Amino acid sequence: MTAEAAPRKHRTAGRPVQKILSKEAITVAALKLIASGGYDALTMSGLARHLGVAPSALYNHVASKHDVLLLVQDHIMANVDVSGFGALPWDEAVRRWAWSYREVFSQHTPLIPVIAVLPVTGAPRTLAMYEELTSGFLAAGWPEPLVVPAIVALESFIFGSAFDVTAPEDIFESGELAKANPKFSAAVRARQRNGGSAASPTADAAFRLGLEGLISGLEEQRRSWAAHGA
Repeated sequence: MTAEAAPRKHRTAGRPVQKILSKEAITVAALKLIASGGYDALTMSGLARHLGVAPSALYNHVASKHDVLLLVQDHIMANVDVSGFGALPWDEAVRRWAWSYREVFSQHTPLIPVIAVLPVTGAPRTLAMYEELTSGFLAAGWPEPLVVPAIVALESFIFGSAFDVTAPEDIFESGELAKANPKFSAAVRARQRNGGSAASPTADAAFRLGLEGLISGLEEQRRSWAAHGA
């Protein structure tokens, strides 16, 4: 048989099938890495390994770790409930938003120190949440200069409270030092466990107390501004 007449051999194995990447797949993988290893586990090389691709493949979708964090931030913020603004009185809308916000971030506490200071530029769903929030504040008569400070005050409290959800129930137990700190130890024992969830009743009670105080205090400042212009 001549070389020209020799039958061609069909390849039984071609190039490996390329994994189809998307921003959604990258986001989900990043969240899994953080959940299992904390924020430090999120690296571009680690993310590529988790996805089973070469690091260069990631850069077709995200330019840097910062871009990954923006995707993660947007994914998380999209779950915060802002539906009360425009539909409910301001205080009720804030309550719905704040409880939802705390619930969402109590499931992602390793990200709180990062997202709390992450600029929102390039995060459309995060900005959409703030837009809805701001619209609700303005519709309730809030002066524009007070809107962002009020939101920051609420967020600062919410982020700290999200950590508290995961704290052990005995975090304030004095143990063998109880006798040396009798007033605090007695106050810890006297904590009311009313209205909390089965998982973290004291965290819920503390959040409710603080949130109601913030809402009342912020509303008082809004009325003062309206009355005096500052």
